[in-house]
Amino acid sequence: MSPAEKLDPLPDTFILQPPVFHPVVPYVTTIFGGLRAGKMVMLQGVVPLEARRFQVDFQCGCSLHPPPDIAIHFNPRFHTTQPHAICNTLQAGRWQAEARWPRLALRRGGSFRLLFLFGHEDMKVSVNGRHFLHYRYRLPLSRVDTLGIFGDILVKAVGFLNINPFPEGGSEYPVGHPFLLGSPRLEVPCSRPLPRGLWPGQVIVLRGLVLPEPKDFTLSLMDEAARVPVALRASFADRTLAWVSPWGRKQLILAPFLFYPQRFFEVLLLCQEGGLKLALNGQGLGATSLGRQVLERLRELRVSGTVQLYCVHH
Repeated sequence: MSPAEKLDPLPDTFILQPPVFHPVVPYVTTIFGGLRAGKMVMLQGVVPLEARRFQVDFQCGCSLHPPPDIAIHFNPRFHTTQPHAICNTLQAGRWQAEARWPRLALRRGGSFRLLFLFGHEDMKVSVNGRHFLHYRYRLPLSRVDTLGIFGDILVKAVGFLNINPFPEGGSEYPVGHPFLLGSPRLEVPCSRPLPRGLWPGQVIVLRGLVLPEPKDFTLSLMDEAARVPVALRASFADRTLAWVSPWGRKQLILAPFLFYPQRFFEVLLLCQEGGLKLALNGQGLGATSLGRQVLERLRELRVSGTVQLYCVHH
């Protein structure tokens, strides 16, 4: 694609911003497209041994004078006799009534994975995969366009995602798989074993970034004989996405093509009776048919192409 060539317009629901690794705190960033029901923000990091408190603010703007309204203020406190978390809302320079949660699941010196899930009426928070609290909105979620992180916290990664569209695919927090931080980039081609094949309810999660001059992208599922019963292939030449059978037959997927240079993507595959369901950036895009025996005989997941991978989970 030439530099002058414009991207096809994509619905806002398909656009995800890339993750941020090792930001310096205090850290303030714009949330692409703002917040809406169905979005999720993930923080990975460590609480320092001498930590007193930190806060994660979902703000309505980023002005300094006057300070912006804060729709959601999440504030764990470690220095009190009983560590706890506070949630609150700042409007027109005045804090509202605090909501407090005891039995803080975060620990000094411990690593964590925080998930903030935004619904229609409230926000839910999980800590290391377990539900911790929910907080009803006091200001419209549509006003939030900025994330601020402050205080005693070491942040390793910040991710902006959409909630898993497959309710049958897991728990309340089904797509909170961490980014791989030892080296944010996984080597491509990338292979992962599937020792027990695939079974109904299993979800494959793939997150990455398309490289500047992309040529192709393929996610292949291979069986014991190294055959490929099915592959998901993105063609940059004609900008199509398709399921590819062992005989080369293509089943086009009718959806916006989101694999563009420097654009972040998330692929979800949900195994179900009779085949695989597909979602891109949190939007369900139908399914392809595969027999149960074919799914059970799969032994390898392989990713190739001009992409940078941040997460492969199954």
